[in-house]
Amino acid sequence: MVATGALVLLGLIMILSASSVSSFATYGSSFLFFNKQLLWAGIGLAGFVFFSRFDYRRLKGWGYLLLPAVGVLLVAVLIPGVGIVAGGSARWIGAGPLAFQPSELAKIALVLFLADVFSRKQEPSLRQLSHTLLPFVPVVGGLVLLIMMQPDMGTTMLLGAIGLGMLFVAGAPPAYLVPMTMVGAGAAAAAALSAEYRRERVLAFMDPWADPLNTGYHTIQSLIALGSGGWLGVGLGASRQKWSYIPNAHTDFIFAILGEETGLLGTVTVLGLFAFIMYLGVRVARHARDRFGMLVASGITIWIGVQALVNIGAVTATMPVTGVPLPLVSFGGSSLVVSLIAMGILTNIARQPRRPGRTRRGALQAES
Repeated sequence: MVATGALVLLGLIMILSASSVSSFATYGSSFLFFNKQLLWAGIGLAGFVFFSRFDYRRLKGWGYLLLPAVGVLLVAVLIPGVGIVAGGSARWIGAGPLAFQPSELAKIALVLFLADVFSRKQEPSLRQLSHTLLPFVPVVGGLVLLIMMQPDMGTTMLLGAIGLGMLFVAGAPPAYLVPMTMVGAGAAAAAALSAEYRRERVLAFMDPWADPLNTGYHTIQSLIALGSGGWLGVGLGASRQKWSYIPNAHTDFIFAILGEETGLLGTVTVLGLFAFIMYLGVRVARHARDRFGMLVASGITIWIGVQALVNIGAVTATMPVTGVPLPLVSFGGSSLVVSLIAMGILTNIARQPRRPGRTRRGALQAES
């Protein structure tokens, strides 16, 4: 709870700083994006509190309801006049402040669905190929196909990572996991090279200075921001890169502005908070009362960890730019609310009595 709250608070501070210039230039107010994020943070906090007190075992079966609903919404965003197109992608549905991304709901729907399915299939049954592939491949494949049609390569890769990660935790043998991972990686590589703009991103990742004013511009400006921060940063609000040098400074590249204003100290702090959440997530999964809780905790931990890794990798030029926000920190109401709900569920699993240990002392006490 403390680590989650710290990331959300830090995100609000950095959104105010990173968006102040562009917000004032476009809308005449430096607080527009901050006020929106503050509203979403309040809604997300209510969701966090509710689900942290809502017994996670009552979430069994929710995945079977959420998944079809998400599928309908993902189809709806592709319908002209229904989905909202921005930046060349149809990812939003709704109107004005009520617009949201169904792909964010897909993450939590997939976690709950797979946790329910794999909790009913014990590890020995997953050694049969049919139990491993069904219904995993049709469900994950369907979600991936719909989200790629938006298109949204980053969320597609994230859903694939969540699915394969949960399959590994559930106990699927490496003989099935390795080929499935290789097929998924091959499909991702083919998709990345199939569209010109995605191919340009891959080439820019390999050598951003080959086209510094076009495809490599974003990455180079991000590295300039991080390098300018030094040990302690240039100070809150004193970023130079947010003056229209870095596009989307308050969304996907907020980590670059954070590095510029707070330096290595700030970036290491954020990395430490995410690492701490990952560590606690693994502990929660290991001590969960039942298999369903273990799988839900594992899925949420994989989700938050991989998404943070992909975002920070793009900002630091160690991975191609994919347009994935930094969870709990970047601007975006859908991402923030759904992430806080997921952290609330994880908190509830942690608050439940632990599963009895399998130590020799525990075994002796059980026998007596």
